[in-house]
Amino acid sequence: MKNDLDRINCMIYRSGTSKGVYFLDNDLPVDTKERHALILKVMGSPDIRQIDGIGGATTVTTKVAIISVSKREGIDLDYKFMQPSLNEEIVDDKPTCGNILTAVGAFGLERGLVNIQDGQTTVNVYDVNTGATISQVFQTPNRTINYRGDFSIPGVPGTAAPVKMFFKDIAGGKTGSFLPTRNVVDEFDGIKVTCIDISMPVVFVKAEDLGITGYETPKQLDEKRELFEKLEKIRDLASHAMGLGPCKGNVIPKFAAISKAQNDGDINIRYFTPETAHPALAVSAGFCVSAGCFIQGSLLNEISNKKFELGEHNVKIETPSGTIDVGINFPSNDFMDIEGKTTRTIRLLLSGEVLV
Repeated sequence: MKNDLDRINCMIYRSGTSKGVYFLDNDLPVDTKERHALILKVMGSPDIRQIDGIGGATTVTTKVAIISVSKREGIDLDYKFMQPSLNEEIVDDKPTCGNILTAVGAFGLERGLVNIQDGQTTVNVYDVNTGATISQVFQTPNRTINYRGDFSIPGVPGTAAPVKMFFKDIAGGKTGSFLPTRNVVDEFDGIKVTCIDISMPVVFVKAEDLGITGYETPKQLDEKRELFEKLEKIRDLASHAMGLGPCKGNVIPKFAAISKAQNDGDINIRYFTPETAHPALAVSAGFCVSAGCFIQGSLLNEISNKKFELGEHNVKIETPSGTIDVGINFPSNDFMDIEGKTTRTIRLLLSGEVLV
């Protein structure tokens, strides 16, 4: 670790539909309290404008990835995700972020932590927050990362090179079970919910039961403050039932309102961060939605009417930014063995030093 913390090396990536700051673990304080305080200062929190830091003034653009060379067999990098609060002195290190994960391998290649190959390079990542393992495939012609391409994802303007990701060990990462309440359907505050922990603990509710259509824009939802009060009450009750304790100050469990697809999708969703409505959908939550569609009796299954069968499936999820295709694989009848795959894009925005 450096003795001088006035300048810290970092990179900023647009990664999937999120944006975050990427650090080497050794460049940050070892003590958790000191590390969190430093991250808040770097990002400019607490301040909703983050005028005195490099945060993006929204939860999806104010994220942090901490990376180190892994000591685990067959793994190249360890990835730790952190979510700094905008308006409180809180850094939540419990959830993960699949969007921010997308650029972890690229960071490792750029910093020389992983040997880059000619043509394409596979980077194996361990997600410290969830215990999942992920293989990422990057285009690396002439041993140089190619960021430009013609692949697009909903929620991001323009196109870029595709990054293929394959996920294992994604079930029960936070609670030990894909159905953390042991029920397919629960009822909290008079509302039926399905709680699932696959890649990310999420509380699913039918939009109509919340008094919304589920087709509102994120801006329209953000204006419904009474909705967020209801949401938070349900989320807290669900959090206790899932064994996660109080949800105050934590971004997990996440919350999602689901409804029937309007176009050619399998299901429609409005996902919450949870303080605001997400413009699209988190990668981690995408696996949760996709798998949930195959859990017989769940609210997601009622809407999507998916039939469980072994093997690979593709689920089309409609979001405010467009339809996302999420691959899910059932190698056995045990939902704890679920595997996922998806393709995202990244863009390196900055490589340099941040002054603190």
